[in-house]
Amino acid sequence: MNRLNRDQMAARVARDIPEGAYVNLGIGLPTKVANYLPAEREIFLQSENGLLGMGPAPAPGEEDWELINAGKQAVTLLTGGCFFHHADSFAMMRGGHLDICVLGAFQVSVHGDLANWHTGEHDAIPAVGGAMDLAIGAKQTFVMMELLTKQGESKLVENCTYPLTGLGCVSRVYTDLAVFDLGPSGARVVEMVEGLDIEELRRITGLDLAFTKAAEPV
Repeated sequence: MNRLNRDQMAARVARDIPEGAYVNLGIGLPTKVANYLPAEREIFLQSENGLLGMGPAPAPGEEDWELINAGKQAVTLLTGGCFFHHADSFAMMRGGHLDICVLGAFQVSVHGDLANWHTGEHDAIPAVGGAMDLAIGAKQTFVMMELLTKQGESKLVENCTYPLTGLGCVSRVYTDLAVFDLGPSGARVVEMVEGLDIEELRRITGLDLAFTKAAEPV
C-alpha cells in the first residue's frame, strides 16, 4: 500500500481548510499544515501563546527566536498578523472564535472522543497544554496522526483507554492510511491510500468500519 508520509498528510489536511477560516495547529505533527496552505487562500492561523496571522516556517538561517509558536518552533508572521496576551489567546480558544483546530492524538474513538495528553503510564509525562480548551472551544476538531502505534496497534479505537481530553469533539481524522469521519453513528472511511481496501483496513483497525461510497484513493 502507498502509505502517506507526514508531509503528504499535512498537505491533505490543508486541502480541507477553507478560505477565511481561523485555525489553530496543535504542537507537533499538525504544525506542518502551515507549510501547505496556498498563499492565495486567506487563512488565519492562531497559536495559543498569543499569535494570529502565522505563516509557514522560516527558511533555515532566517529564524527569529523571539517569534515562536506554542511548541517553541520559529514561525513567520504574515502582513497584518499580530501578537497579544496569553489570556486573550485562551479567551479566543474558549469563546468559540476558532473555526478549526488540528491536533495530534494517542487515541481517538469512533464516536469522536479524544485522548491526547497522557498515556496513563506511571512514568509518562502528562502534557495537556491547551488541548482541552481547543478540542471543546473550536467549531471543528480535526486529528492528524499515524493510524498505528510502533507496536502495530490502531490509534482509532472503539473506546479510548487513555485519559480523555474531550468527549465527542473530533469530527475528522487524517492518517497515513485513510481519512475518517466520526460521529454518533461511528467511523466512516472517506479516503484510503492506493493499494488498501476496506477489508484490510477493517483488519488493521479491528473495527467494523462503514464505507462512504464516494470515497476515493488519497
